[in-house]
Amino acid sequence: MIKKFFKPIVLTNQVSLAIFILRLGFALLLIPHGYNKLQSFLAGDHDFPDPLHISPAGSQALTIFAEFFCALLLILGLFTRLSALILIVCMLVIAFVIHGQDPLGDKEQSLLYLIGFIAIFLTGPGKYSLDARLFK
Repeated sequence: MIKKFFKPIVLTNQVSLAIFILRLGFALLLIPHGYNKLQSFLAGDHDFPDPLHISPAGSQALTIFAEFFCALLLILGLFTRLSALILIVCMLVIAFVIHGQDPLGDKEQSLLYLIGFIAIFLTGPGKYSLDARLFK
């Protein structure tokens, strides 16, 4: 069951290249957001929204895990669907909880990431990924 979840669908070279570009582009654009949060966290700055009511530091740590570490996994194409799912949840929280009452312009960036991560989740990693090599 788990192996099936990570196993990529057989795709053409062009589709796999498009998925690779999608994974790489969205992940590379998201990493600086996670890295900045990581630097703040390591500096002891835990002034962070707490939408899940677990503590500001806990919410910050979960966001860092998603935006930095899951984005790195997307670049590698390792545990792609799981990483994309975590990022989808993160972007849903940012768009509809953190910016829920804000105008569309304030939630636009998280919605754009959300669309990309949903596409990555649905397509899987493609053949240019570690998942394709590890979960044949």
